[in-house]
Amino acid sequence: MGSKSKGLGAGKKLAKRRKVSRWKSKDYKVRTLNLKAKSDPLKGASQAKAIVLEKIQKEAKQPNSAMRKCVRCQLIKNGKKVTAFVPGNNAIKLVDEHDEVMIECIGGKMGRAKGDIPGVRWQVIKVNDQSLNALVRGKIEKGRR
Repeated sequence: MGSKSKGLGAGKKLAKRRKVSRWKSKDYKVRTLNLKAKSDPLKGASQAKAIVLEKIQKEAKQPNSAMRKCVRCQLIKNGKKVTAFVPGNNAIKLVDEHDEVMIECIGGKMGRAKGDIPGVRWQVIKVNDQSLNALVRGKIEKGRR
């Protein structure tokens, strides 16, 4: 194929050519077909409530060596199960089974896992409607449910 059309009547052909070419771009496809929201357990929302099923530990990737404290939880809105990281020193002790937690994206590239925790895309920000950060710092006590 030669160079692109030029001239006064070329607009229609150029527009068609651009339309065809754009679909070859992965980013355009994902954005246009709304694939992120479809595959995302949170369905495009920034945060979601979930019920804690169990506490687990994930081994950090090389070269780090640590047991990262996570929780396996089930989203309230659609019943999907996800693993969420619990940030903070001894923070896992403030989270119990059957607690209601608020989770948000951990902020990795393109919705993928971040840092040295394999396959974990979410983190806990609230436990029973109280900020996990404030609980860890001892600003507030954990409420009775």
